[in-house]
Amino acid sequence: MNKACAEFIGTFTLVLFGCGSAVIAGDFVGGLGISFAFGLALVAMAYGIGPLSGCHINPAVSLGVLIAGRMSTGDFVTYVIAQCLGGIAGAGVLYLIVSGKLAGHDLGTSGLGQNGWGAGYLGEYGMMSALVFEVVATFLFVVVILGSTQNGAPAMLAGLAIGLTLVVIHIVGIQVTGVSVNPARSLGPAVFVGGQALSQLWLFIVAPCVGAAVAGIAFRSKLLAAEA
Repeated sequence: MNKACAEFIGTFTLVLFGCGSAVIAGDFVGGLGISFAFGLALVAMAYGIGPLSGCHINPAVSLGVLIAGRMSTGDFVTYVIAQCLGGIAGAGVLYLIVSGKLAGHDLGTSGLGQNGWGAGYLGEYGMMSALVFEVVATFLFVVVILGSTQNGAPAMLAGLAIGLTLVVIHIVGIQVTGVSVNPARSLGPAVFVGGQALSQLWLFIVAPCVGAAVAGIAFRSKLLAAEA
């Protein structure tokens, strides 16, 4: 339960501050500011809850860790449930906050930081671009996570390396999909926004899981593992 609580809080924080930076402060900080908001939220949680749960705060990361042989199936299920609930709770609190704006907040036009693709969404990239980006970006993200936390890696620097990787991923990918690489991060806003955000949610579940699974296999097979 302690690990589940940690994963819930971590995912809650990532969604609240990451998506919140886009919805509330996006016009002021721009894409670069949003990128750093996601990355720094992850860095903070890595050092805050990392010693307890490993700070996955992402079902795709947990899948990669599972496939790499570093966690049990029971823990995986517990983590994913906690992460999804945390993502929904984070989006829910963000919705409560933006709903208090005196001029109002229209989810249909302003959204809640949801992911997507196609006409009318940010850079208006197609589905194939979105799919390729999410698979590749998640693969590289999980490679950094598994590599920086393996035996022999400088453990104290892992959180910083992982957070900065998420920053870079956002800098490149915000205009493509808004950047998911995390099914729980996509689920939370989609639950409240509905419509296209929900109909496109499948890609932000499937693509990150595929990328993470490949990374997990690369470490389980010792292809990228430091130890023999």
